[in-house]
Amino acid sequence: MVENQKPPCKLIGEDGNIFSILGRVSKTLKEDGKEEQAKEVREQVMASSSYGEALQIIMEYVEVE
Repeated sequence: MVENQKPPCKLIGEDGNIFSILGRVSKTLKEDGKEEQAKEVREQVMASSSYGEALQIIMEYVEVE
């Protein structure tokens, strides 16, 4: 597997609460051995100024399904 490949994360049809989404994304990254990226995405999302911006950040780290 390519190191920079984004792991798949099921978000479509799930709870749209940003904290719920962030939890699933963080768990997906950790399960893929990307603990540092899980930390980065949490920090960036918490510092974002909108829901849309938060989703854009999330999509940089995982392949949304």
